[in-house]
Amino acid sequence: MLKWRRIRLILLVAVVAAILVWAFRPASVPADFAIVERGPLTVTVDEEGETRVRDRYVVSAPLPGRMRRIELEPGDRLQAGKSVLAIFEPADPILLDTRTRAEIEARVRAAEASVGGARAERQRVVADLDFARRELERYRTLAGEGIASRDRLEAAERQVRTLEGTIRSAEFGVRTAEHQLEVARASLVQGRVRPGTLIRLTSPVDGVVLRRLQESEAVVGIGQPLIEIGNLAQLEIVADFLSSAAVRVQAGQPVRVEQWGGDRPLAGRVRRIEPSGFTKISALGVEEQRVNVIVDLEEPREVWQKLGDGYRVEVRVIVWQRDNVVKVPTSSLFRDADRWAVYRVVDGKAQRQIVDVGRQNGLEAEVRSGLEPGQTIIVFPSDEIQDGVAVVRR
Repeated sequence: MLKWRRIRLILLVAVVAAILVWAFRPASVPADFAIVERGPLTVTVDEEGETRVRDRYVVSAPLPGRMRRIELEPGDRLQAGKSVLAIFEPADPILLDTRTRAEIEARVRAAEASVGGARAERQRVVADLDFARRELERYRTLAGEGIASRDRLEAAERQVRTLEGTIRSAEFGVRTAEHQLEVARASLVQGRVRPGTLIRLTSPVDGVVLRRLQESEAVVGIGQPLIEIGNLAQLEIVADFLSSAAVRVQAGQPVRVEQWGGDRPLAGRVRRIEPSGFTKISALGVEEQRVNVIVDLEEPREVWQKLGDGYRVEVRVIVWQRDNVVKVPTSSLFRDADRWAVYRVVDGKAQRQIVDVGRQNGLEAEVRSGLEPGQTIIVFPSDEIQDGVAVVRR
């Protein structure tokens, strides 16, 4: 009998001890888990941008006089030399004194020089384009034989596309210079225009009306801006990046254009980073140094034909990308002194692991060493998680 009492007492003490151990043991900390992966990683610098017509032209009054009301509306299409922009009734002829005539003749000579320079620039671009096309054909042949790399072929194709856009700008420059020469010559012959003669001012280039700077009938002076025109088929994007971000951007880098209103992002490429920055006041009232980055669209016109001048877009310049890297969510990283670390999950417990971190964007980071694909880590580690603490998936 005494023996059974001792046994029951021992069992009771063991049960109470087990209950106390279970009640006072540390509880597992709930946490969010993630798996270390191997895959592509893209690093971008992002900023808001704005579309703009690459070549725009402000047409001004060639003669002083009364201008009739401009009937054109923004968006109306124009043909070079055919579409009438404005109709003038010149003011009464005036006698040109020696000094005025000399000034006008000087403007005519300067305009003639501008025409010559614009034509020379067009000829240079034509020669460069011919050479680039021959080089492209050569690289296509070499690529077909497995001699030239794909990257070199793509660079040759990009050079041809760039020069094709440049030659359109050069043509626009020639027509603009020729129109300026006509305006200068019109000032010189003003004294020979008969009173009551109507002068029709035609569009110097093909394009559309962007803005009417003077709409109602009025008496205008020589050189007064009247209407702004441009070609919407030649859109570019300008985005002002912080100077610290602009130094990471290089000409030729690929670009994703998002939030433009279409179903998918547009492909683009950086054409130029302007060499001079400017000061801009942020929404918080902070002075920031900004640099304009110019982006060309690489999609066919049919894809983005609804875009116009001055439309807002989101620009993501791809400054680095790899297809096969070990990566983790950036939310799993924390600083351990001067090093990066993560918490691994090993046998249900958190284990601090020092890692060597490479490139990172806002969501993911490259891990050069310290982790292997397939391992489980903790994301958003709280202050409760320490080395050796038991954890459980939230």
